[in-house]
Amino acid sequence: MTGSPEAAGDTAERRPPVVLPFVAATCIRALRATLRLRHHGDAWMRQREAAGERFLLAFWHRHLLLMPYAYRGQKISVLVSQSRDGELIAQTVAHFGIAAARGSSSRGGVLGMRTLLRQGAAGYDLAFTPDGPRGPACKVQSGVILAAAATGFPIQPVALAATHAKRLRSWDRFVIPLPLSTVHFVYGEPLTVGRKDDPAVAAAELEARLAAAEAEAERQARGN
Repeated sequence: MTGSPEAAGDTAERRPPVVLPFVAATCIRALRATLRLRHHGDAWMRQREAAGERFLLAFWHRHLLLMPYAYRGQKISVLVSQSRDGELIAQTVAHFGIAAARGSSSRGGVLGMRTLLRQGAAGYDLAFTPDGPRGPACKVQSGVILAAAATGFPIQPVALAATHAKRLRSWDRFVIPLPLSTVHFVYGEPLTVGRKDDPAVAAAELEARLAAAEAEAERQARGN
C-alpha cells in the first residue's frame, strides 16, 4: 500500500510522543511475523484491487490491529477520531502506507467525512470501523452508509479470528492474536448502497454481513 496521512484539525496537544507510533507499528510487524494468515472469500476484493476499482472496507473496531494485512491495493484512507488515541492510530497506520481522515461520529465528523470523500475522489479506497470510536460495539453507525451512498463505492465487510487470542476488557473487546496463532480473515458479501436507499435498512444489512463474516472467521479458527 502507498499513500500519506491527511490529518484534519489535529493539534500539538493531542499528538502522542513521536516514538510511540513507530514502536506500535514495530510491535504489529513483529507480531505479524509470528502468525500464519489465511484469507477466505477475498476473490471479489482482490479483483477490484488489481483492476484499480474503488471500494470501501468495513470492519469492527475490535479487529483493527491486523487489518493493514487485509488490504493489498495501492492506497487506502481510514476515518479515525480527532482524539489523542485517534492521532496515535493515524500516525501508526501511516507506517503501513495508510492515510487517515480525522473525524468521527462524536467529534469532527463533518470535516472528517469531507476529507475522506475528497480522498475517495482522488483515487483512494476507503476504510471504516462502523462501530468506532466509542461504540456501541458491533452496531453500524451512519458514516459508512453515507460514504457508500455518496461515492457509489461498494462496501466490503471483513472480519477476523485467531486460533489463540487475548480479548481486552475494553468497550469493544479488542482482539489481540497471540504469537504462533493462525489468523483467519473472512470477507463477506459486498453491499452496494444507493443514494435513495434507506440508511437504516442498509446499516442493518451491513451489521448482518459483518456478523456473518465474524461467525465464519470464528468457525475457521475453531477448525470446524
